[in-house]
Amino acid sequence: MSAGETQTRPARGEGRGERNRDERNGPGLRMSELARASGVSAGTIKHYLREGLLGDGAGVVRTSRNMAYYPPDFVERLRLIKRLQEERFMPLRLIKETLESDPERARAIVELEDRILDSAINAREAGRASRAEVRRRYELPANVLARLEELGVLTPNGRGYDADDVAIIEALGRFRAGGYDEQLGFTVYDTLRYREALEPLVAEEVGVLLERLAGEVDADRAVAIIASGAQPLRDLLGAMHSKLLLERLRRVRGAA
Repeated sequence: MSAGETQTRPARGEGRGERNRDERNGPGLRMSELARASGVSAGTIKHYLREGLLGDGAGVVRTSRNMAYYPPDFVERLRLIKRLQEERFMPLRLIKETLESDPERARAIVELEDRILDSAINAREAGRASRAEVRRRYELPANVLARLEELGVLTPNGRGYDADDVAIIEALGRFRAGGYDEQLGFTVYDTLRYREALEPLVAEEVGVLLERLAGEVDADRAVAIIASGAQPLRDLLGAMHSKLLLERLRRVRGAA
């Protein structure tokens, strides 16, 4: 079928999901173009279509049994679906319900996640220190730093350690200076216990923040709120840890 034919002849079987192409501004995107623009494979797009994640098909123009043109706004919707599925681990059923009930909120959540991540990266980069500087400032042996990197506790790049890495290194140096050393059985592997305990807490915290802030305040304000809470949260965790430690020691003494 030539370009001229498609502009003058209505699509056959017009009805739900099919319209005359003259009713739209442009022909739309072929499946291969849609896949390339969205970064989602054609097979996955077809699956989304079958599951109803791209609406009821009202914007799709079918010119033959094997040829269809899709609305350009499918590109952003596909990217959103992919991110909700891969980054927030949402099942397709829940994604469909979310997009049908409140698509703007879903977009607000993703936008807020992006802004929080960008803000966190910028803050960490601002305090980055080179490996040479860290070795000069802190008295952690090279083998200890290397093992912490292997465990993923420290995550340096070619420019050295970020601000959180430096804070961890400083804290471990103070632990060792206070007597927490290998001779008493304290090793870098003890850091894994804290990381494993914090991971589910952080996952829940992120969920709560996004649920309460996304769509309620603009992204800039939300990022500012989260940033302002960083140090108070550290103080809160430290104080609660001290209280729990004291309570546990009392129970241990009482049971003796």
